Amino acid sequence: MTVGLFFGSFNPIHVGHMIIANHMVEYTDLDEVWLVVSPQNPFKKKSSLLHQNHRLELVFRATEDYSQLKPSDIEFQLPQPSYTSNTLAYLHEKYPQHKFSLIMGSDNLTTIHNWHNSDHLLKNFNFYIYPRLDHISLPESYKESKNIQLVKAPIIEISASEIRKGISEGKSVRALLPEKAWLYLDEMNFYKR
Repeated sequence: MTVGLFFGSFNPIHVGHMIIANHMVEYTDLDEVWLVVSPQNPFKKKSSLLHQNHRLELVFRATEDYSQLKPSDIEFQLPQPSYTSNTLAYLHEKYPQHKFSLIMGSDNLTTIHNWHNSDHLLKNFNFYIYPRLDHISLPESYKESKNIQLVKAPIIEISASEIRKGISEGKSVRALLPEKAWLYLDEMNFYKR
């Protein structure tokens, strides 16, 4: 099986994440997309994150009606902060029958050289890149790469930090979240002051 790994803090998961994940599974050769909840992104402050189990529950609720989208807590068992190369090594060992690829926004590709073992990742894995508003095309240095594919996915500009801010200010952001995720968020009073 060919599995696309869509890593994120998902703090919270929103409709933009769902649109991208669903587009990847419908319009590429990926059989499934696993939404990998990162307990600690090395580039983000942990203090701003909901507990990992709550973020996983949000992803679970958001994806439960989509047979090809799967929540993943694989990084919960690995050392933190979470390095993609370590996660992929672990997944390769645990699921040797699967072929793993990475899904990321074009903005992240411009900074991948800062990632742990980025040369290894770029050489050994396929990348499915979705466009971001400020990065519509692939960076020049990656245009000839055989394992980097720009997917003509919808350009989604929804920010989890803006959602958190809106909730803390008492604004309705319900339309920006999958319904089941919104109901859990609201029930638990997350992000409210």
